Amino acid sequence: MSEIQSRSASPLPDSAVIRSDRLAGTGIAHAFFTRTGGVSEGIYRGLNVGVGSNDRPEHVADNRERAVATLQLTSSDLATPWQVHSADAVAVDAPFSGERPRADGIVTSRPGLAIGVVTADCGPVLFADPENRVVGAAHAGWRGALGGVLEATITAMEGLGATRSSIRAVLGPTITQPNYEVGIEMVAEFLDADPERERFFRPGRAADKRQFDLPGFIVSQLAASEVDASFIGRCTYGEPDRFFSFRRTTHRGEPDYGRQLSAIAIAE
Repeated sequence: MSEIQSRSASPLPDSAVIRSDRLAGTGIAHAFFTRTGGVSEGIYRGLNVGVGSNDRPEHVADNRERAVATLQLTSSDLATPWQVHSADAVAVDAPFSGERPRADGIVTSRPGLAIGVVTADCGPVLFADPENRVVGAAHAGWRGALGGVLEATITAMEGLGATRSSIRAVLGPTITQPNYEVGIEMVAEFLDADPERERFFRPGRAADKRQFDLPGFIVSQLAASEVDASFIGRCTYGEPDRFFSFRRTTHRGEPDYGRQLSAIAIAE
């Protein structure tokens, strides 16, 4: 049995998704989904696809079906891992049955299989090698990006025949520096490995706080891995009507939060 029971659904309107020109016209279907166009209510209002949320399961299933229909597939053609902020990536050739693997990168060379990650501030990165027909997706929070999940995803793609010079990587909606304040203990983890990473931090609102440029760090890590890298330029925290945000939910004292899907598939 697939992750989510398949059922018919209509594709979402273009206004409900974000796409990148870097991944367009390559025989690759992709979308960074927003919270627009779903059936969830309350704090999950819109297209909540988080199976780990406390939203009604039938709403989450319906939302996932609507999202994947936008890629001209069904949710029985969708594989998303159990994300744990790791540096692990897995290669797949079929939707998961039973328990999903714990990983934060996922790659495939199978046409007609959508792979994706869910996020609510962390960085969703979609990868495509259109020449060798290999795609990937990564969930990159600060811990995963620092730990190597982006490089692990690229390496997994190479294992399926991709070449770095052909890979395009696009970072989707992510929390941006003005809205991402962190403690100085986290800063130390970055600077211990490379003092030049100080450029990704600026003073926070208190002496022991810093504002972290997560998108800048992710794009720099991708560039260091020698792939074509870009950022879609949208902030999850700063657009509450458009995106779910874990940090915004925390600041509001809400009990839970929704997640948005970023997915990619090779056209059959």
